[in-house]
Amino acid sequence: MKLWILCLSLFFLIFICSAVYWMKTESLRTLHRFLNRQFTAEDIIKSNTGIFFAETTEKLEPSPLAVCAIESAARTYPNRSVYFYMKGLTKDMTVNKSSFYKAIPLLSSIANVHILPLDFEDVFKDTPLYPWYQKVNPAQEQFWTYVSADGFRLAVVWKYGGIYMDTDIISMRPIPEDDFLALAPTKSCSNAVFGFQRHYQFLWDCMEDFVKNYRGEIWGQQGPRLLTRMIVRQYGMPVVKGTEDATCGDFSILNPQRFFPIPYPAWERYFQVWNPNDTFKSSYALHLWNFMNKGRNKVIAGSNSLAENLFIKYCPHTYQFIVRH
Repeated sequence: MKLWILCLSLFFLIFICSAVYWMKTESLRTLHRFLNRQFTAEDIIKSNTGIFFAETTEKLEPSPLAVCAIESAARTYPNRSVYFYMKGLTKDMTVNKSSFYKAIPLLSSIANVHILPLDFEDVFKDTPLYPWYQKVNPAQEQFWTYVSADGFRLAVVWKYGGIYMDTDIISMRPIPEDDFLALAPTKSCSNAVFGFQRHYQFLWDCMEDFVKNYRGEIWGQQGPRLLTRMIVRQYGMPVVKGTEDATCGDFSILNPQRFFPIPYPAWERYFQVWNPNDTFKSSYALHLWNFMNKGRNKVIAGSNSLAENLFIKYCPHTYQFIVRH
């Protein structure tokens, strides 16, 4: 009897290990085919259901926070695909597990996560941003990483529909809106997270304004400032009360509590000892203000910080295989 149980247990262990290996191998094989242009983004992205992230630098090892953001989104939206665009991926790159350290194999093992190379020309093609991109000189742009990311999110959501999120946003529960912007604690519109259906006219208008009023030397001119001025111009700035949301035309303006219950001046609270009374019941996701942190404070195992507890609950694989090792 004990031998039968042992054999059965061994069978299940082999089956699980084989399944995990197949998922990782198949995901990396899919990435290899994409890098060699055997199919395009249009072939795999489903309209109006994608969750989009991007790394617009040449980095090939995403930060633990970025991996957590992607894993938490994949867990929060199990029936939707999560697409992580990476500028550092090229079609000439050899794709194997060892070349991506820890992050890429981990993300590749998640069934609904897809890692794609970021080619700005492909993303901006057939949008108002394409002529601008052909003329702009990135080497002369002070904030090119941010400007290119601002353009990317507008173009990709307009093309495919879905939700864009920055890589410092940890998802906790599904956003119930299809078409929305998020109000920041400063009462301006944030572009850290937003969602719209495919070919939504407001996004096309935003891309036209991006080009018409382009000022690359002003931080946020093509980002939060763009969305804010477009809202004011077309609808007037909405007013939210308490934890209520607002509407502009036929889309929602979500309350700051939905993503920014901890405002940016208090960003260090995420790395202080967790207060169990902080339940964030009015929030769909939490923005950890990595721009303010600049990598100084990290998630440390055993610190009992708010950030550590968020990792443990919403991105346990990231916590187990990256933070703890």
